[in-house]
Amino acid sequence: MPKRLSAALATVLCAVTAVAALVVTRPAPAGAATGGFDFTRAQVAVTGLLTPWGMAFLPDGTALVTERGTANIMRVSPGYTPARVTTIRNVSATGDGGLLGIALSPTFVQDQFVYVYFTTASDNRVVRFRWNYPDVQQVVLSGIPRAQSGNGGRIAFGPDGMLYVATGDAGVRENAQNPGSLAGKILRIRPDGTVPPDNPFPGLPVYSYGHRNVQGLAWDTAGRLYATEFGEDAWDELNYIVPRGNYGWPACQGVCGDTRWRDPLVTWRPADASPSGLAYANGTLFAAALRGTRVWAVPAASGTVGTPVAELQGKYGRLRTVALGPDGWLWVTTSNHDGTGTVPGNGPWTPFPDDRIIRIPPVGSPWPSSGPSPSPSLSASPSPSPSPSPGTRSCEATIRFILTWTAASRGELTVRNTGTLPISSWTVTFKVPNGLSYVQMWDGGYTPPGATVTVTNQPWNGALPPGASVTLDFAVGWSGGTVEVPSPITCTAA
Repeated sequence: MPKRLSAALATVLCAVTAVAALVVTRPAPAGAATGGFDFTRAQVAVTGLLTPWGMAFLPDGTALVTERGTANIMRVSPGYTPARVTTIRNVSATGDGGLLGIALSPTFVQDQFVYVYFTTASDNRVVRFRWNYPDVQQVVLSGIPRAQSGNGGRIAFGPDGMLYVATGDAGVRENAQNPGSLAGKILRIRPDGTVPPDNPFPGLPVYSYGHRNVQGLAWDTAGRLYATEFGEDAWDELNYIVPRGNYGWPACQGVCGDTRWRDPLVTWRPADASPSGLAYANGTLFAAALRGTRVWAVPAASGTVGTPVAELQGKYGRLRTVALGPDGWLWVTTSNHDGTGTVPGNGPWTPFPDDRIIRIPPVGSPWPSSGPSPSPSLSASPSPSPSPSPGTRSCEATIRFILTWTAASRGELTVRNTGTLPISSWTVTFKVPNGLSYVQMWDGGYTPPGATVTVTNQPWNGALPPGASVTLDFAVGWSGGTVEVPSPITCTAA
């Protein structure tokens, strides 16, 4: 940047931050239930994580959690030891980059797509892969500028079925005001990465701009979008996001009162917030604070907010992600191993021995019978038997092959519930057809031509309501020639 322009921006920035107004906040009254949750009964539900960043819930109620530095996706459930699902390739975990956000396709039961946002050696990007074929990554969006800091990273599907991607300015302030840059924005794309025709900037993925570093996205029940944003050194923000909205960075931090930019709903000093994850429940927005080591609960209605309340202040250290679980509890991840700051009571650079997930129960819920245990394994968790009821349980399976002259040949198995009752498990058998040298399923073994393959569901993809289907990838060997579709293919449901 030319020195003259840099100096001019600095002058404007100093002027606007000097008049920014801090929204008054207050601590939670003793024993109060905030936003429908009883924070006095918060519990450590999962231990043994290392810098968890993003969280998404599988249909069975367990959660997938990304670890920023290890590039692992872990499957977690209260009371169980985390289980590694896969390690994402090509992740460069430097600065605040690494394996960051995660989201499941809105039609995950059918298409099995998992989306992740991560930092590579050259950019930030969003890729997707099928649940049972994580090594085959499809790039959805690439070329998002990366840096030591300001990498953004939160991704979430909105109520419109579009994928929203929160980015940072990657340390280059001018990025935020440049519609041609993917940095300093909230982006909106279709699930396949293409630009929706109704985006506010025709042909561009940009939904809103003028952001410094957005790391939290949440929608209320009316479909209004809110976002948390890291400021520089004066104000952190909670914003109500509108299409084509300009949120002022780098010319404005906090409340500026200038019609060219949209003012935030809430501002905090960075020491009190540094807000990352954001969730909505019961008319309240919940923001996880890193430096602030607390959860901010902000009453929200019709795009306006009430007085924020601080919960869990200093109790668990740095807090990164907050999400409403399918169990109705609020899930919060710690981030005490991200290499920044200290944890109260443990001294500088000596945080808790691991990172954890904290769960906060809804008001009036019964106290759980047990906490986290290091002994059970998620993979050993049995599926409950369905209760007897009138109707039918049946399924059908179809197979197709995608054959190429590379090592990427694969097959797709689709299982559909054709009965009138939900099913909780299924088993498929077929013979490897001539024309293939092998079929490799998820146990790692190779089945030769003519031999029978038996495929059973995994704990997270066995439950299918009537009419629903799930598609799974598997590897095949092919060296040319005709391959017939296996016949017969049998499917048994329970």
